[in-house]
This record gives sequence, C-alpha cells and structure tokens, in this order.
Amino acid sequence: MTDLAVIKAAARKAAFAARKEAFARGQGQAAEILADFLAAHRGRALAGYMPMRTEIDPLPAMAAHDGPVGVPVILGAGQPLRFREWSPGAAMVPGDFGALIPAEGAWVEPEVLIVPMVAFDAQGYRLGYGGGFYDRTLEGLRAKRPTLAVGFAFAAQEVEEVPIEPTDQRLDALVTEEGLRLFGGV
Repeated sequence: MTDLAVIKAAARKAAFAARKEAFARGQGQAAEILADFLAAHRGRALAGYMPMRTEIDPLPAMAAHDGPVGVPVILGAGQPLRFREWSPGAAMVPGDFGALIPAEGAWVEPEVLIVPMVAFDAQGYRLGYGGGFYDRTLEGLRAKRPTLAVGFAFAAQEVEEVPIEPTDQRLDALVTEEGLRLFGGV
C-alpha cells in the first residue's frame, strides 16, 4: 500500500465517524438548499444517487428536479458509471455494493451530478470510497462537454485537506445543511 493510500484510508476512517455523528443529528434544510440550487439547471439531465447507510439524502431534490434524473449503475471495476433513469416510485433492485438501481429504464447522460462523498475540503476536493468511479465518470463527461459536479454532504464532513491524486476531479459546488459553496467559475 502506498503512503497516499494509507493517508486516504486513515482520512476515510475519521470522516466516516464524523458523517455518522452528523447523520444522527439530522439533515436540516440540506435537501431544500440542493433543490433550490438545482432549479437553475431545470431541463438538464441530472444524476443523483440512492443514499446508503449514513449518506445525506438527495432524494427530495432529485424528485423535485424538472428534467430527466438518473442514478448510478456500476458496470465493473475500473469503469466509469452509467446512469439509469429514475423517478419516485420506480422499481428498484440491489446493484453492486448494495446500492439500489432502477430495475429497468433508459440510460441518462447527465450534465449535472449530485456527488456523494466521505469528506471534502475548502478547495472543492472530495474523498470518495476509493473506487475512483466518480472521478473516471466526471473526467469522461467533462471531456465531452461542461459537466457540473455538485457535492452533497454534511458540514461535519469537511476536513482541512483532502489527499488528492492527479486523477481526482474537483467539485464545482457543494451543498450542506449550512448552505451552498461554489468553487471555480460556477
């Protein structure tokens, strides 16, 4: 294991504990803040996610979105994510890693992604679960056209600095229960 892998593993462990505590306190107005931000992107294809364990819940904002919404489907290790169309009440089945995915539906190529995470920093970098799925996906989508990555997390998940690699993709915006932050030229 490389030094960076050890550093990231330790950062994930601490961040999971902080997220668990934040989850127990509740989400506050986070989903409403996210929905308000996404309203400026109505009509654009959106990718959200099905919350697992102590992840902050984007489902109310996804349901309120005026436009197509997809959720991630893992096709295999080392591959980018694909997104299957989702709507409230859609039949769901377990996918890889236990995340629910729509049982059927069209593929959606998102222009805006709500990105889950374990931790984030003030520079707009996120620490994910370690599979690189969102980094690969964002890199591929951004190579085709402007693609907005909106991190969604509890404020308690902020760390001083996320250990990054050249392949890590920066967020454009971040929403927590405390409000909205923009990074770069959003």
